[in-house]
Amino acid sequence: MKRLLTFAACAVVLAACSPQKPAAPASLAKYNTDALPLPEFMDHVVDPASFAYWKGSGTEETAKGSKDLSPTTDEGWEAMESAAASLIEAGNDLQLPGRPRAPIQIPGQKPWPASDFYKFAQQLTAEAVLAKAAAEKHDKAAAYAEGAKIYLICTACHKEYILANNIAAQGNPLPDWPADVKAKQQAYKPKPAS
Repeated sequence: MKRLLTFAACAVVLAACSPQKPAAPASLAKYNTDALPLPEFMDHVVDPASFAYWKGSGTEETAKGSKDLSPTTDEGWEAMESAAASLIEAGNDLQLPGRPRAPIQIPGQKPWPASDFYKFAQQLTAEAVLAKAAAEKHDKAAAYAEGAKIYLICTACHKEYILANNIAAQGNPLPDWPADVKAKQQAYKPKPAS
């Protein structure tokens, strides 16, 4: 009997010392999406994080040849990890009440689903998780591939929520390229990767 009581007392002490998840009442959560409206959130959070990640991946063609943009130091890779971490949280933050937008309606075109805003935000977070993992591994090829996927998510979202809005509001706001530039673009053949 003594052993059973001793065992029970030890179990109670161990249970009391075990880490417990604190129960946080939902009423304590407060956020203010009005403090940073969506255009500013994009300009000051999403865009800088995206550009910081893209700055460290791929190559740049210059008059002197190809330049590898991949980081060469641990600090450079850490900066890419931080940029990806910011994008992970940005995708979450975009889904807070007050942030999502309705898609743009262009006369004569089929309307986009209202759920697309959430879809793009969730895709951003999911892809940024993979981008962060690539940077953690210092994997140049994966960092480039994941950065490209983030770019595609961004441009798909912008098509529905920014570009379409500008077109609907003021006609096509993008000027056409001059003829000589268009000819160079069409004749351009990228150099094979070495």
